[in-house]
Amino acid sequence: MDSHLGRIVFLLLVVRSLAGDHHTKHMDNFIKVVETIEAENPGLEPLAVVRGLRKAAGVETPFIRLYLSDGSHTRDPVIKPKLTGFITSVIKHRVTELGVEEGVVLTADGTTVALTPLLLGLEAGLQPTSTSRVRGLFPLTVFNNLVRSFLHHFQNDPSTSSRLGPGGCWDSVTDPKVFTLSGVASLATDSLITGGMDGAILGKHVAEPNNRPVRLSDLLKQYYNHRLDTAGLDAAPGMISQLRRTNFRKLVSLPLLKKQLPRSLTTYQKLEKYSKKQKKEIKNKEEEMLNEGLKEFVHSYMDCPAIIPRCMWEARPYRGTPTQLTLPLPFLYIHHTYGPSQRCLTFQQCSEDMRAMQRFHQDDRGWDDIGYSFVAGSDGYLYEGRGWHWQGAHTKGHNSIGYGVSFIGDYTSSIPGKRTLDLVRHQLAKCATDGGRLVSNFTIHGHRQVVSTSCPGDALYSEIQGWKHFAEVKN
Repeated sequence: MDSHLGRIVFLLLVVRSLAGDHHTKHMDNFIKVVETIEAENPGLEPLAVVRGLRKAAGVETPFIRLYLSDGSHTRDPVIKPKLTGFITSVIKHRVTELGVEEGVVLTADGTTVALTPLLLGLEAGLQPTSTSRVRGLFPLTVFNNLVRSFLHHFQNDPSTSSRLGPGGCWDSVTDPKVFTLSGVASLATDSLITGGMDGAILGKHVAEPNNRPVRLSDLLKQYYNHRLDTAGLDAAPGMISQLRRTNFRKLVSLPLLKKQLPRSLTTYQKLEKYSKKQKKEIKNKEEEMLNEGLKEFVHSYMDCPAIIPRCMWEARPYRGTPTQLTLPLPFLYIHHTYGPSQRCLTFQQCSEDMRAMQRFHQDDRGWDDIGYSFVAGSDGYLYEGRGWHWQGAHTKGHNSIGYGVSFIGDYTSSIPGKRTLDLVRHQLAKCATDGGRLVSNFTIHGHRQVVSTSCPGDALYSEIQGWKHFAEVKN
């Protein structure tokens, strides 16, 4: 089969595939569209593909034009009309009156990403430049959305508006079409922030001459579809979606945020033609507004680990009435699941393990829900069990005074990977103390210290004995 015929066959397969699932809002389907555009426009540079996607979705604002060129010097891709509807639905961001968030896709790792800030970051990074600095990278991906959201919250009733977030739930994880937010929408939803992080990370990456991709689709597949092997995250390449928060922390610091956000606010006010009176009203409260917003942003998206919510692993409802915890708690109890005995390396497998444990806890043991507060997979994510506020069933006689966190797997003779351990040891612990959920001098115990059991396994128990906050039981 010659290359021309092969390309025709490929296009027919892709179009047929999209015809059946063109409403499915998954990153894999978006990548299929990108591959189709690349195949129909051979030799087209990734920059032209990114810009063509953005223009096809009608994403154009004075703020974008401030930083990105109009592309008059490049050839625009030819995009067939049958694809533009799907392109617009997954790129053009908005939240409906019913709380449905559009312009977002589900990715293979279980996170939901807004595509506009992702593409803006890539476009900024791919633009020709004579310096190592990527003009407009952070304003286009993250800073402008933060400023707009902080400002909106400041100008509205705080009791009826949100400063950041929220996340949400898909109607189906296997066939995602509708993403509904779990609370009042801010102008910087979780999906916008996640997409912005990815846009900043990938934009900075492709700006390096040695990292310029030949095809946009290949870059997206490498980032979003990397499959971990048995060595797990510790042996994975650094540029993958599971490590976005780690990579974003390397790019953005609190001093940088404090320096750049006031500039983004000034730019936004200028473009929106704020009056002198409006600017003065904001100026009087600007420092307080930005500091409060930054504190929440750093805590929620940089210090805390990413947590997969119950709806995303398709949890059953809680049975009965949950008991609310009295916070902050003094203890953190470490477990291993033992069964499932193998570490989970994908969102799909970890979700299956969560459902299996919930069935066992509810059906065999007669509990109201899965017993653990949180569960750590080896895929780079924590999974919400009973969460921050509801009493668990993890450590008999101690459930009301501590969180129970379990690592998926049998850790009798081995321990989880370092990145998986750090999710709990450093990130969850800091998130809990800074968020007022654990006392600052909280104590870590292994399950076996307070209950007659071998949990959390000999190897893992030996490991946590070296952790800060670990202590022997006081008689």
